[in-house]
Amino acid sequence: MFKVAILQYPILWADKEANTTAAVRRIEMLAGRADVALLPEMFSTGFCTDHPELAESEEGPTLCALQKTADLTGVAICSTFICRSKDGTLRNRGFFLCPNGTPTFVDKAHLYAHGGEDRFFTAGRERTVIEYKGVRMRLIICYDLRFPIWARNLPDNPYDLLLVSANWPECRIPYWDALIAARGTENQCYICAANMVGEDNVGLHYNGHSVAYDTHLTPIVHFNDNEEGTQIAEFDIDKLHHFRETLPLWKDGDPFILTDRWNING
Repeated sequence: MFKVAILQYPILWADKEANTTAAVRRIEMLAGRADVALLPEMFSTGFCTDHPELAESEEGPTLCALQKTADLTGVAICSTFICRSKDGTLRNRGFFLCPNGTPTFVDKAHLYAHGGEDRFFTAGRERTVIEYKGVRMRLIICYDLRFPIWARNLPDNPYDLLLVSANWPECRIPYWDALIAARGTENQCYICAANMVGEDNVGLHYNGHSVAYDTHLTPIVHFNDNEEGTQIAEFDIDKLHHFRETLPLWKDGDPFILTDRWNING
C-alpha cells in the first residue's frame, strides 16, 4: 500500500519561519507511517500574491529545511512556495522532495487573476509526471483543478495518483468538492487533495474539505468542516491498475494538442 498523509491546518500570513517550523513538526510525526506528506498550497506564507520579498530560490532556507526533514523521516514532501526562479520571474512553484533524492518542481499553470496572482507570477508550462516508489503522480495546484485538459491522464504518459495542493476558500468550497470528484472520475485515478483551514489577511475563511478518493468516488479519508489535523490515505496501486485494465474508459478520451503555451513533453 502507498500511504499519503494529508495535512489540513491553518497557515500564518507571510510568516515563513513559523510556518516552516510548524510543517516540519507535523511531518516529523509521520516518520515510519507515510510515504508522502501533502501540504496545502503556499504552506510557508499563505496565498500572498503581492509579497515578492517572500520569494526564495529552490536552494533557499525553506526548502532546505524541508529536504532535511524528508531525509531524516523518510517521508517525501509535496506542496508549493513562492519561488524566484533563475530567470528572475516569480513562480507559485510546486515541489516534490524525495528523501535523499532529487527534487521535482512543477509551476502552477493557471494563475488566479481574481486574487491578483497573474500580476506577480509567471505561469508554468510543463505537465510533469512524478515517479516515487513505483507510483506515478501528477501535482496540480489549486486553480489548476478547474481545467480538465490540464489534468488529463494521457495513455502515453499515465499517472496513478493526482495530488492537489490548494488554498481554496469556504465561499467556493462547493466547486472544490465537485471538481475533485470530476478529476478523479474522468481520469480513472486515485486523487488526494489538501486544503488549509482558518483565516487569511484578506478576509477569507478556509474550511478545508481535504479528501482522498478511490476510483469509485468512495472517500478513503475525509475531513470535517474546519477540522485541523492529519489523516493518512492508503492506496492500492495494483488494484487501480487492475480496474483500469478491466474498464479502460480513460483511454477513450478525445484527442487534443496543447500548443504554444504548453509544453506537454515535460
